[in-house]
Amino acid sequence: MSLSDIVQRGWDAVGSGDFDTLVTDYTEDMTFIMPGQSDILEGRNAFRNALDGLGEILPPGFEITELRLIEGQNEVVSIIEWKSEKVAAGSQLSVLFKFKGDKVYEERWFIDTEQWKSAF
Repeated sequence: MSLSDIVQRGWDAVGSGDFDTLVTDYTEDMTFIMPGQSDILEGRNAFRNALDGLGEILPPGFEITELRLIEGQNEVVSIIEWKSEKVAAGSQLSVLFKFKGDKVYEERWFIDTEQWKSAF
C-alpha cells in the first residue's frame, strides 16, 4: 500500500466519521498542527479526542469538493478544494502528512487563515 493510499483511507474515514480507524495510521507520539500553525496537538490520544469536536472546528456547511494527493519521499500532500456556507467553491487548502514507515507522525494544515475565519 502506498503512502497516498494510507492518506486516502484516512480521508475516507473522516468522511464516514470512523475516527477510531483513522488514528490507527498515526504514531503514538504524532503531532497535529492546525490552521494558523499556532495550535498544536501532541499525541494520538489528544488527536483522537479532538476529532470528536470536528464539527465545531470546521466552518458551517464545510464540504470537500475535490481532493488531490501528491506523494513524495516519506510524505504526502493533500490539495483540497472546499466550500462552505459563507465561502464559495474553488477555495483551497493543503495538508502535509509526514511518515515514519507506514504511519503518520505529523499532520500540518496550510490555510488562508483570514478566509478560514470569515467562513464562520
